[in-house]
Amino acid sequence: MKIAIITETFVPSTDGVVTRLKACIQYFHKQGHDVRVIAPDLGETHFNGAKIDGIPARTLPFYRSKKFALPSRKIKTLLEDYNPDIVHVVNPALLGMTGVYYAKKLGYPMLASYHTQVPKYADYYNLSVFKGFLWWYFRKLHNKADLNLCTSESVKSELLEHDFKNVRVWKRGVDTELFHPKKSSQDMREYLTNGQTDKTLLLFVGRLASEKEIEKIRGVLDASDDFVLAIVGDGPYREQLEEHFKGTNTIFTGFMHGEELAQVYASSDVFVFPSTTETLGLVISEAMASGTPLVAAKSGPTCEQIEDGRTGLLYDKEVDHDFINTVLQFNDETLRKRLAQNARNEIEKLNWDTQSQQVLTYYEEIIDHYSHTFQHTDSKPIETGE
Repeated sequence: MKIAIITETFVPSTDGVVTRLKACIQYFHKQGHDVRVIAPDLGETHFNGAKIDGIPARTLPFYRSKKFALPSRKIKTLLEDYNPDIVHVVNPALLGMTGVYYAKKLGYPMLASYHTQVPKYADYYNLSVFKGFLWWYFRKLHNKADLNLCTSESVKSELLEHDFKNVRVWKRGVDTELFHPKKSSQDMREYLTNGQTDKTLLLFVGRLASEKEIEKIRGVLDASDDFVLAIVGDGPYREQLEEHFKGTNTIFTGFMHGEELAQVYASSDVFVFPSTTETLGLVISEAMASGTPLVAAKSGPTCEQIEDGRTGLLYDKEVDHDFINTVLQFNDETLRKRLAQNARNEIEKLNWDTQSQQVLTYYEEIIDHYSHTFQHTDSKPIETGE
């Protein structure tokens, strides 16, 4: 099978979408399939044997920490030259808009996947007036696909409420060998705590952006001297966050990857995830696999991953000070150890191959549907049942 993946973000960028795509490509190759990636040109030309066709990228006024590729007619030529069996458009927005358009125009079977709650982000950037337009825009793009994937049941329900068609849930995955409690490192803990290893180490990992609500963690540091904080990642909000946490026991590390990131998780005491806008939160699975107990906002996607009081603690964003009070419970080392063990036990059965095989099966289903359509003009649309 020849698979064309058109994505708004890819290597060397680091986020949950890229991690998932990398795992898929590695699995597809092991199964004997060919993959071509069309993505913003960030200097990489290949990944794991897959050619990357780069589209010129630039920073945008509202998000200068990352480069994006704008809609491009070059995609038409790239698709025609490669002639894929299936086109997968990931998070169609800018570059992906022309991916959807040309895949449809050229008659290729197409799947789209939804990973980012852009309409919800509008509230954090004083753009709430555009939420209606954003829902219309993304619905219009996704409804051109033969099948749509999202990353949780709650997001699926929301998409269906906004009239997205043919939506299925893409299973979770995580590397439970890379992210493991045994990766704990005293040297890493020394670094993350600024030498205060006797303190309870809070950890945040992710993109530093307004919608992540990272500022909330400051309240914990103000409430108790027993905690220190490590913020791992980068993004457009870093300068504001460094100012916000000035005078506290907080370290900003920038991005960390691979074995180093695995040590970060396993060497920390509590993973904090204040955001209420995530479609999944891959970092939650990475923390659980690392045996790091966590606090997250009570929302649809997090409730699908965390059992409150057993594999982590959930706070209610509608209750004043509930985030602070919930994190303060982790002064109890017995609670930390119990939740950490339960979380690791819960996540051990996950891997990347299962979710990669799932999407591969969807590709085959769509291709078979197209073949059937050409042979029988009275064929029905793809059903949304599992």
